[in-house]
Amino acid sequence: MKQIKIDGKLCCPSKVVCIGRNYVEHIKELNNELPTQAVIFVKPNSAISEQIICNDLEPIHYEAEISFIINAGKISAVGFGLDLTKRALQSTLKTQGLPWERAKAFDNSAVFSEFVSFSDALETLSLQLFINDKLIQYANVALMIHKPEDIITEVSRFMSFEEGDVLMTGTPKGVGQLFENDHFTGRVFQGDTLLIEQHWTVCAK
Repeated sequence: MKQIKIDGKLCCPSKVVCIGRNYVEHIKELNNELPTQAVIFVKPNSAISEQIICNDLEPIHYEAEISFIINAGKISAVGFGLDLTKRALQSTLKTQGLPWERAKAFDNSAVFSEFVSFSDALETLSLQLFINDKLIQYANVALMIHKPEDIITEVSRFMSFEEGDVLMTGTPKGVGQLFENDHFTGRVFQGDTLLIEQHWTVCAK
């Protein structure tokens, strides 16, 4: 089973619960329709990774997301996550009315920083993604269509969060393709205070 770190301690989530189309500008950049309710999908434990892995045979896109650990139905920690997506395959599946798992739930498609305990105001949180030292994505909780507490409530109506499961809250505009040797820096802030900084170099499969 794949593991993540929370305050330096290892945890084994049963799943990663993901939210799609949660930022208006990202919906526009992919020419998607504004959903009437939260778009929810799941990545299995096998999707979790500490590395960003690209594939020359099939382009993979990055999506930076504010991510949370759920315990006892509540947020207990925050981290930086990357939802990796096979965009061309996802588009094909959507046009055919088929599920997204082949494009979203593949091995190593959920990349995470270490998580840190968090119990303060969620509206203070923001995210930055730099690629090769250039700011590519920025997000904060205020820009989310569906706020984290509301997402937890909605998901819990039909599916249980196990202890230590991860919630990914959607990506802002600025998504794009992974390229080998690109340098990624992910940051999560509480107000002006840096909570998390994680560095990756994209490697080839």
